[in-house]
Amino acid sequence: MKLILAIIKPERLEAVKEALSGVEVFRLTVVDVQGFGRQKGQSEVYRGHELTVTMLRKVQLQIAVNEDFVEPTVNAIVAAARTGGDGRIGDGKIFILPLEDCVRIRTGERGPEAI
Repeated sequence: MKLILAIIKPERLEAVKEALSGVEVFRLTVVDVQGFGRQKGQSEVYRGHELTVTMLRKVQLQIAVNEDFVEPTVNAIVAAARTGGDGRIGDGKIFILPLEDCVRIRTGERGPEAI
């Protein structure tokens, strides 16, 4: 089992959800997050003053999957979250972490069956 954490642009969320449905991944958690990477923020004009926004709004997807779904899930996210043909700085990151256990609260099932 793996936990996939994907940080993407908020405007790409619907496209990513559709792509995940296409590879039969229907369970995910969405968290609003802020951060910066290579972009180092952006400048905006507010009431005539230029402000530098250093923390950019992003969306984090948390998806627990069994081993067979890792590559299809990652490929779907990459294809749907990438902007432009080759992508751009700020499109996001995907982290794949080992998932030690999972428990379905309703039934008490554990492991891959609980996902």
